[in-house]
Formats: sequence, C-alpha cells, structure tokens
Amino acid sequence: MGTRSYRRLSRFALIGIASTLIYAVCAFLLSALPGPVLPAALASVAAYIIAAIFSYLGHKYVTFVSPGTHAFEAPRFFLLTALGIGFSWLLPLVLVDGLGTRPVLPIAIICVAVPAINYFILDRWVFAPGPKMPAAS
Repeated sequence: MGTRSYRRLSRFALIGIASTLIYAVCAFLLSALPGPVLPAALASVAAYIIAAIFSYLGHKYVTFVSPGTHAFEAPRFFLLTALGIGFSWLLPLVLVDGLGTRPVLPIAIICVAVPAINYFILDRWVFAPGPKMPAAS
C-alpha cells in the first residue's frame, strides 16, 4: 500500500471517528438530557441521519476528494448506509438471539467488517468515477 493509500485510509478513519462522535453527541442531546426532545429510538435514528450526512460530505470532499455529482453519489452512499444499518441489526439477531453467542461477537464483527466493507464500496462504487459536477462559472 502506497503513501497515497495510507493518507486516504487515515482520512477515512478520521471522518469515521468524527461521524461516530457526532452520532453519540446528537443521540445524547436528543434523548438523554433532562426533558428529552425525542424518545431514545427516534433520537438514535435522527442522530444516525445527522452523522450520515456529515459522513457523506466528509468522505466525498476529504477522504475521496470526489468530483462526482451528488445526484450520482448520495443515493449510493445512503443505500450503503441502509445496508450497514440492516447488517448491524441482523447479525446480533442471528448470532445472539438465534445461536446464543455473547453480544461481544457480533459487535466485534460489525466494528471490523462494516468499516472495511464501507471503505472498499465507497472507493469502488459510491465515489468511483461517474458524472462530474459542473464547473463553477
């Protein structure tokens, strides 16, 4: 892996960590402070959406420096995000509820697999060369 790849991977990690912090802070502010704004489940979904928007913009402009159009890339990003949410719901359901494993197993798998899969799919499909943004006049 070359220096350019390490830099991109480092930027990917920084955007991911920042997105996670945004999610946690927003979920806390929306649900855990006195007089919560939303019930916990709705606060979590709202916070996830806020973090996903930051994540999309961060990966587009910082990690992959993509010149593609939002109309091309945003739907792909949010489809990938929806699949990640589904995977993080399904894996514990199967492993913990179905097979009786400890919750740490699916958590560990998700923490390793989802970012690795996301990096590959973001690089090869979401922010891959496609329609370019029009030049600023």
